[in-house]
Amino acid sequence: MPHHILICDDEKDIVSALKIYFSQEDYILHTAGNGREVLEILNHEPIDLLLLDIMMPEMDGIQTMTELRKNYNLPVILLTAKSEDTDKILGLNLGADDYITKPFNPMEVLARVRSQLRRYTQFGSAVPMLEQQFRCGNIFLDDNEKIVTVDGTEVSLTPTEYAILLLMMKSQNKVFSPKEIYTQIRGELPYGAEGTIAVHIRHLREKIEINPAEPRFLKAVWGQGYKLESSERS
Repeated sequence: MPHHILICDDEKDIVSALKIYFSQEDYILHTAGNGREVLEILNHEPIDLLLLDIMMPEMDGIQTMTELRKNYNLPVILLTAKSEDTDKILGLNLGADDYITKPFNPMEVLARVRSQLRRYTQFGSAVPMLEQQFRCGNIFLDDNEKIVTVDGTEVSLTPTEYAILLLMMKSQNKVFSPKEIYTQIRGELPYGAEGTIAVHIRHLREKIEINPAEPRFLKAVWGQGYKLESSERS
């Protein structure tokens, strides 16, 4: 079944260029010029991935991220200008999965979209229940049902946050460098983008740790990376 891709950018030339490249793939394309149109489309269409510009009229990308994460966990890739670094980080904190800086190569955008959809589809595949349940202290992850709970209460994670937690749940107490994390969850080398992992880690801590400033489980190892420390070592 073809994936539904929503491209949101108020620059018509960018939308037109992306449509040309994406039309070569088996995708169903939708377009929007601002955040309000995005939310309207999400209410009526089964969108699998969103390409979202930050600077737009009426409702910009940051406002849109804030609203859509209240109800949707689909992958979101931000389209940003070099001058929008602060907004880019804010967008990642609000739950964006990746970003691409303008001007960009449409083939890079296509590759990033394929990577996100491949990972998102992989997490939806059926696997034996007993082999896909993991626990670390009060954190429980069921990869068959795609559910994460903390103290029995379900928490909502973005696809990237889920991928990071699943990776670390499978190898508790192992230290992963940001490059390793990026490569494992994306299936490709980061080429400098591994710095975004710190943002996703911080956001993940806010959802699974009692005190994100002093994490009990998801810890940084100075100069090396991050690890999920099992309860036996807490």
